[in-house]
Parts: sequence; structure tokens; C-alpha cells
Amino acid sequence: MARLGRLLPGALLALGMLTAATQAHAQTPGTTAPPAAQRGLPSLGDAGMLTPLEERKLGDSIIRDLYRDPDYIDDPVVGEYVDGIWQALLKGARARGELPEELEERFAWEVLLGRDRSINAFALPGGYFGLHLGLVGVVTTRDELASVLAHEMTHITQRHIARMLSQQSRQTPLMMAAMIVGMIAASKNPQAGTAIAVGGQAALIQAQLNYSRDMEREADRIGYGVLEQAGFAPRGFTGMFEKLQSASRLSDNGDWPYLRSHPLTTQRIADMQQRQRSQGLNPAAAPPPDLQAQLIAARSRVLGRPGVDVLRAWAAEPEGPGFSAQPLPRRVGVLYAAALSHAQLRDLPRAQALATQLALAVAGDVPAARQARLLQAELALQAGQPARVLTLLPPGSQPPASADGKGQAGRPELLMRAAALTQTGQANEASSSLQPWVSDRPRDAGAWQALAAAYAAQNQVLRSLRAEGEARVAQRELAGAVDRFRAAQDYSRTNPGGNADLIEASIIDARLRETQAALAQQRADEAKR
Repeated sequence: MARLGRLLPGALLALGMLTAATQAHAQTPGTTAPPAAQRGLPSLGDAGMLTPLEERKLGDSIIRDLYRDPDYIDDPVVGEYVDGIWQALLKGARARGELPEELEERFAWEVLLGRDRSINAFALPGGYFGLHLGLVGVVTTRDELASVLAHEMTHITQRHIARMLSQQSRQTPLMMAAMIVGMIAASKNPQAGTAIAVGGQAALIQAQLNYSRDMEREADRIGYGVLEQAGFAPRGFTGMFEKLQSASRLSDNGDWPYLRSHPLTTQRIADMQQRQRSQGLNPAAAPPPDLQAQLIAARSRVLGRPGVDVLRAWAAEPEGPGFSAQPLPRRVGVLYAAALSHAQLRDLPRAQALATQLALAVAGDVPAARQARLLQAELALQAGQPARVLTLLPPGSQPPASADGKGQAGRPELLMRAAALTQTGQANEASSSLQPWVSDRPRDAGAWQALAAAYAAQNQVLRSLRAEGEARVAQRELAGAVDRFRAAQDYSRTNPGGNADLIEASIIDARLRETQAALAQQRADEAKR
């Protein structure tokens, strides 16, 4: 994730949530709105020469690097939580007419989590999105996180990256010359760098910055409407902006306003507060407690690798003076972070004791109680207690799947139960539960890996090798997938089996040919660039 700025610096710099501007124009909640073009929104031009297919290919090339980035994390608990919000927003965008059918079909619509502790999110070409755990770690309600995702989703539905690339293709030589001169001067004298930027290419720079601001205004305007359509509270936008203001340390310091690519967060807050007042809402009203959001935020902070000293401080916090007098949302977040911190510090008995304390504290809140139970099961797995996992997560404990059957609802239970079943000699049941899941969600690399482990435990080598190959396909590691499929093909030739293996071998042959063709195309595309 940290290398993203070096992959697409020009196109993506203007697309991060921290640099967004606000000037929204929302519809009445619950109503279906016509597409943006029919509502008289400002025209930002077409998407230029970049077709949706080309944009998806560009996104695929970037995402391959992000999957290999050490900061990438596939956490079933945080991932499921984010995906639940994401699926609701997609449904809202569809209902408002903001999700063109071609883009919905061609683009990936995937959110990748990164361990980066910065408070940020970003849109990528082709319907991919990056979300830092640092941002998830500061939100206190689902509405706040939904506001970030709605904003970033709109960057994609409105083809902002394609527009930016098209705009830059006409201005790049002059823009780069001005910026390079400015950066050289700034390295010696910041004021001189600003002067050169203003005096040398002021008009050109201003045009580029205005273009970015228009995109950000459109992203917030449409994103606000999508947020409401999806059933989230508009207060989420204001709450998130306030957190961004605190985190970014950005304030009015006398710099030239037009040299900033986006207005300050203070402006965003004021705009959203005014919008809510116009709808008869009180922007100062405190949101209701969201215990589940507090637990997910605590988990994200710990998984962000804050360092041993910080983990020790979080682990000791429940023992501090006055802890029992703190409000419940604060207490449960502290308990969750303390339990997970103890686990990171390899003190599992203490971690499990705190997780039990947490479960008692949130027993009356169904979503939070489920998160506490998942934490207990996770710690039991780490402690080598698979039978306890099956007790905590009995069959049927998964929440219902999304309407299209392709969301991540129930993924944490599925993967933890599969691991526990495999460890307790019930690998056949584990594979039986995983097979329909990967059939509906072939891009779930984690589920494919769990299935590979279940097959290996049953000595079904051919199927295990195929599952390993599918896991690599899911993460766009096509060369590794070809290697696994070839290994499976070689195994089937030297170890012929029954009819089931013959069917599996034919599937592997077909998947190998498909993956080889995709790898050849990938390499050809890279050669052209």
C-alpha cells in the first residue's frame, strides 16, 4: 500500500479522502434519483480515451503489486464489516442510477485493506479501492466509514481517474516542467518554490487544481446522496471530516488558497453542517453508541502494527485507575484492544480472560456480541483449542448471506470453523462447507487456501493443488497459478485415480490453458506500456 504513490502519482494524488472537498447536493432520503447527467450537475468532460476495459486492465496491473505488498492484509473480521457497508452503498448507487451497467459488469468493485496507520482511503482504476486500517481505527460509527467509501466509490462511478488521465495527457509536459522547477527551488527555499509555481505556470496549475476540485465536489455531492439512499446517517460525513481535520493537522496558515488542490477540512465541515440544517437535521446531535464500530476500530488499531510498546500500553489499560467508570463504548473498545494486544504479545491466557470479560460487557448488543464471540474463537484457534472454536461457532451461527450471495457475510465463521474442523479430523466437513462458498466467490483467495488445507488433510492431493492454484489466480499471481496447475497436472498423470479425479484433472487442464492465456495477455499488455 505504501508504494501506491509511486504507481500512479498524478492520477491518484487528487483522489484520496484526506484531500476531498465538499459541496454536495443530496436527494431526499429514500428516493431514487436520476443519473448525474440528468440532474444538471457540472460537466467535467467525458472520460477521454480510456475505455472501461482499459481502465480495468490498468487497475489489474496496479492491484497485482498491492496484493504482494507487505502492508496488504486479508482480515476476515474487518473485511466482512467493510464489505457489509460496501454492498449497501453499491445497492444505493444502483437505486439512484449512479452505477452504470457497463461499469458494474466490467469493474472489480473490491476493497483492499492495508496495515498503513495513516488515516486515508483511495480509489484505483477499474473499481478497486484501498482502505487503510488507520482510518478504520478512528471511526466510531458505521456512518462515518460509509461516508469515506461513498466518496471513493463516486470517483469510480463518475470515471474521475479516466478524466484525470485524459486531462493530464494534454498538459503533462508543461505541468511536469513547472513542478520539477518548483520542487528543485523548494528544496533550497520553500518560498522560492511557491513563487516559481505562481509566476511560471500559474494559469496551467490553477486549471489543473480546479479540475481536481470539481471532481472532489462531485464525489462528495453524489456520495452524500448515495450514503442516504443506502440508509446511513448524513452525520457520518461531518463526523468523518472532523476526524480528518484532527488527524491531518491542516489549518488556515495563510498559504495561497489556489495552490492547494482542495479546500480545507474546515470548509468541508461547514458545507456539510449547512446541508444537514437545510434538511431539518441537527448536525450537532451526537450519534447513538455503536459498540460494533468501536470493536472493529480497536481491532484495526492493533492489526496496524503499532509497535511493542504501544501494544503493552493497550494491554495494561483495563487495569488502569478509573477504567470501570468509563462509558461502555469506551470500555468495550479498550477491552477488545487489550485482549488482541495480549495475543500479539503471546500472552494467550490473559487475552482469553479479557475476551470473556468483553463478551459479558456486550451481551445485550447482538452485533457486538458476535464480534466478541469471533474474537474468542480466534484466540481459541491460536491457543490450539479447535474444539472450543466449534463450541463458540456452532453450525448455523453465520449471519445470512447478502441478497446476491456474493458478499462476505459469515466469512469469519466459515474460515475459523473450517480451520477447527480440519484440525479435529473433520476435514471432509470443512471442504463441504467451503466448496459452495468458492463457487459463488471465486476471487476469495483466503477461502481457496482454507480449502486447499482441508483437501490436503484428506490426502486429496490433486484437489489441494488445484485450490492452491485458484488462490493465486484470485490474487492475480498468474505465474504462480500456472505453476500450481502444472504441478496438479503432473500429479494426475503419475497418480491416476477414479472418476472423480478424472473430472478434476479435466478441470485443471482447462484452468491451466485459461491461466496461461491470461498470463500471456498480461505480459503483452505490460510490454506495450
